[in-house]
Amino acid sequence: MAADTVARLKRMQGYDVMFLTGTDEHGMKIEKSALAAGKEPKQFVDEIVEGPGGIKDLWKLMNISHDRFIRTTDKYHEEAVQKIFRKLYENGDIYKSEYEGLYCVPCEAFWTETQAKDGKCPDCGRPVEMAKEESYFFRLSKYADRLLEFFEQNPEFLQPQSRVNEMINNFIKPGLEDLCVSRTSFKWGIPVEFDPKHVIYVWIDALSNYITALGYNSDNEEDFHKYWPADVQLVGKDIVRFHSIIWPIMLMALGIPLPKKVYAHGWLQINGDKMSKSKAAGAHIIDPVILCNRYGTDAIRYFVLREVPFGADGNFSNEALINRINSDLANDLGNLINRTTAMSERYFGGNLPAGAETEDIDRELQALAAETCSNYIRKMDELQFSNALADVWKLVSRANKYIDETMPWVLAKDEARKARLATVLKTLCEAIRISAILIYPAMPETSEKILTLLGIRADQTALWNSINEWDPAREYSTRTSAPLFPRIDLEKEMSELASLMEKGKETGESAPAGDGKASKEASSDAASGNKAQSTEKPQPPENAEIIGIEDFAKVELRVALVTECEKVEKANKLLKLQLDLGYEKRQIVSGIAEWYSPQDLVGKKVIVVANLKPAKLRGIESQGMLLAADSGDRAVVVFAPDSAEPGSKVR
Repeated sequence: MAADTVARLKRMQGYDVMFLTGTDEHGMKIEKSALAAGKEPKQFVDEIVEGPGGIKDLWKLMNISHDRFIRTTDKYHEEAVQKIFRKLYENGDIYKSEYEGLYCVPCEAFWTETQAKDGKCPDCGRPVEMAKEESYFFRLSKYADRLLEFFEQNPEFLQPQSRVNEMINNFIKPGLEDLCVSRTSFKWGIPVEFDPKHVIYVWIDALSNYITALGYNSDNEEDFHKYWPADVQLVGKDIVRFHSIIWPIMLMALGIPLPKKVYAHGWLQINGDKMSKSKAAGAHIIDPVILCNRYGTDAIRYFVLREVPFGADGNFSNEALINRINSDLANDLGNLINRTTAMSERYFGGNLPAGAETEDIDRELQALAAETCSNYIRKMDELQFSNALADVWKLVSRANKYIDETMPWVLAKDEARKARLATVLKTLCEAIRISAILIYPAMPETSEKILTLLGIRADQTALWNSINEWDPAREYSTRTSAPLFPRIDLEKEMSELASLMEKGKETGESAPAGDGKASKEASSDAASGNKAQSTEKPQPPENAEIIGIEDFAKVELRVALVTECEKVEKANKLLKLQLDLGYEKRQIVSGIAEWYSPQDLVGKKVIVVANLKPAKLRGIESQGMLLAADSGDRAVVVFAPDSAEPGSKVR
């Protein structure tokens, strides 16, 4: 969804876009799964990718606008990978030896004994097994210094910044070990052309797709020379090591330019744990088909992009989804469109006439629209989807407030003020038009519906080029429609989703998550030592001192926007936050590093005790304190709603 959003935006802006996605289909895990299903591996993956309800069908449902879809079982890819392997071998970057180490089949990853604590994979928690076999190795160690130099000279290559520190300090500086790049213990893979008892290990195979899909090592390399190096590659944080260490070194060894940016996104979690097909069935999976069919694809796209700052982990629950649909889509956006088009229809039959001169209040909304467009472009280029959409919703919220301030229903009662009424409605249409264009990359169907209701028809590039053309004299021919996002009865919907959950357990199907009840799977996770929400009820305070309202009034609570955040060196529990209180900037040091990483907080609104006497922690001045709640053995930061302005008082 993130890649699709970027691709749609860049196409609107007039760029020639190549949006590549696809499936990695080789390896021991696939071979074992196919055997368990009583199928040949190719038949097994064909059904998953091409079959009814498969990945390609899901991408259609999610409105993913990829330009090319690669399967690593595609013949052209397999032939190109064999040539890549041979070239690396002939250059002396691959050599034959013997490998012995701990291997996780589901994750297709090798681990050291230190990493695989208690004999379990650190990613999925399943047992690892000792693997010993003849293998070919790739000389990662040869390129360690060159890669470190590249990181130092290209600080924007890997994002977010926390991933850079992790790769340099945890992998590159301690010393890169040569990488096992072939296997003989299974057959489902691309054979080494000159030694066919070996199959090429999945990461050499899978990583090569980015260039083989463009025709590298084929008879026609036109697209490769046109589109490579990639402007951005989006990957999950659990595979950032392969994409920021192995992949760049592969390209260096092949003499190919590196991608301009690799961005590692976080995990969408359930009950605080990663969604994963490798874990217990049903415990960590939700079904996007159910969600899209129930709420609409755009609502799901909006929730994922808006709810979670890109790069950070986020938690999914049905309750959070429904609340976001009700507040942002039904109350804010839907209400604005319904009110505006209904008044246009009621007072002018949907055809807005020429208006009067604009007033200061109209120009204020115009200025906010211009500011919104500028901020949106910058934040989208930085892949700050959540913050970019939040800016659009500030414009939507202000437009709703503009209705209340101008009171069109009062203007309509005075025939002499009909021209002013037309200006007000056209001003609203301009704000809606710009908002609709800006949300197109994230919510394409909704954007097109809104523009149709305004009577606007144009191609995407023309629409984009018009975002800075505020024209109160623009002709609008509007029409009304049923609400784009009807409000959802939360209690009733949660009850129905709970029934779906139970049905899913009975049939073995995945279903929406977060019915408000502790699941058996979650209890199992807690028993096995994995992350789990504490179910211990808060205890009443013992001998709590009673205070008067005058005492409470002394505490000044204010909303603050977190603009920067970093860990305090040599202090495992401390984070240093830079805050914007609207009227001033503040720095606060908080002991929450055990439960929050810096990227979890940047862009979020928090509540601070603003009149607390400054104190020093580890020599760093802290000018206030964050509000947080106890939840079992952790602290949970109290976040302020998006609509709360920085600096506003909490009362």
